[in-house]
Amino acid sequence: MIEIVSAERCTACNICVQVCPTNVFEIVKDEAPRIARQNDCQTCFMCELYCPEDALYVAPVADEPVHVNAQDEKLKSLMGSYKKSIGWSKGQTSTAARDHSFELLLRAH
Repeated sequence: MIEIVSAERCTACNICVQVCPTNVFEIVKDEAPRIARQNDCQTCFMCELYCPEDALYVAPVADEPVHVNAQDEKLKSLMGSYKKSIGWSKGQTSTAARDHSFELLLRAH
């Protein structure tokens, strides 16, 4: 479930607002978006994946908020970690690009 939009890191680009399939966020003029409907979060990680500043933290617990502290240094290191783990960070080769199973489909046609 979405837990944090870091005011320190966020540039108010509102990409997270646009990609959220359940309309969890609200735009706040000249500020970081507000988590307006946290219980609607489906823990899809789309907001965290698309955030260019790694300003979001989505906890892997989907059923209830976990109440984390945005100033916790350990938590700050987790922000954007899902994106890194699947290869979406800048300069990374995605895990999909390393998967050569698509070649089997090409040979089948």
